[in-house]
Amino acid sequence: MTDLRDTLQSALGTAFTLERELGGGGMSRVFVARDHALAREVVVKVLSPELSASLSVERFTREIKLAAALQDPHIVPVHSTGITSDGLPYYTMPFVRGDSLRARMLTGPVPLAEAVGILRNVAQALAYAHERGIVHRDIKPENVLLSRGTAVVTDFGIAKALSASATNAPGATLTSVGTSIGTPAYMAPEQAAGDPSTDHRADLYAWGVLAYELLTGAHPFAQHASAHALITAHMTQTPPSVASVAPTVPAALSELVARCLAKLPGDRPSSADDVLASLDTVATPATIATAVRPASKFSLPLKAAALVAFAVTL
Repeated sequence: MTDLRDTLQSALGTAFTLERELGGGGMSRVFVARDHALAREVVVKVLSPELSASLSVERFTREIKLAAALQDPHIVPVHSTGITSDGLPYYTMPFVRGDSLRARMLTGPVPLAEAVGILRNVAQALAYAHERGIVHRDIKPENVLLSRGTAVVTDFGIAKALSASATNAPGATLTSVGTSIGTPAYMAPEQAAGDPSTDHRADLYAWGVLAYELLTGAHPFAQHASAHALITAHMTQTPPSVASVAPTVPAALSELVARCLAKLPGDRPSSADDVLASLDTVATPATIATAVRPASKFSLPLKAAALVAFAVTL
């Protein structure tokens, strides 16, 4: 079989030249390519052959086109989509120069003003997308990028596209896990259970997990090291409050995170706009003006469970 990189380059033609591979998860490979027409770098993500075999490419492409309509300063947009000669879907996105939130967290404690700015940017991205009927389903530090004073969210709509395009083909990768597309460490209880009524409030739960980790330096269920244990914890356990772990965090912010981590969707904020309104009660003018500051040189690794990268993620 032709090497996947060669197949992808053939599909891209002369308009783009693949320059280097960034890696990827178990479901895709990620490359940086040169866009010759506009003299810029772009990211190209191509789904793996194993995953593509379980998808309706037509439905996947249709869902990606919906995600491509998102145009917001805090969302990394989808530029284009296509299919290789082997039937592998791919899509292109801007290349964001900067670190992921995960990389930033690994450098050491994140000051409160910086953390609130990042959380605000992520909530703004969610509010914009949710108003347009797009749910992310895989909010996590790896999907938040920090660049030039702003936090931006990538891969919007991709998890939804994967779920919506799953088929019943024998041995299908996606159908074996139903609609539980995402990352177990950040997955809302109803999402992990494959509840077909899962909606935008699953993103608010993931925002709560991300906020807890960012504000305290540890995942709320850091003691669990397997996907099964984490999913069980999301469904049955209540973590200590943020304020009890990090006393400098304002009580109102700690309470907001706790609300987002509610087991039942109805007990969470009703929308990302509600989250933003709550952030206004704890944010100072300095906090509002500060989205992302340069990474510090501290070295304080996060607890291991917060770093576990599980399958069923891009």
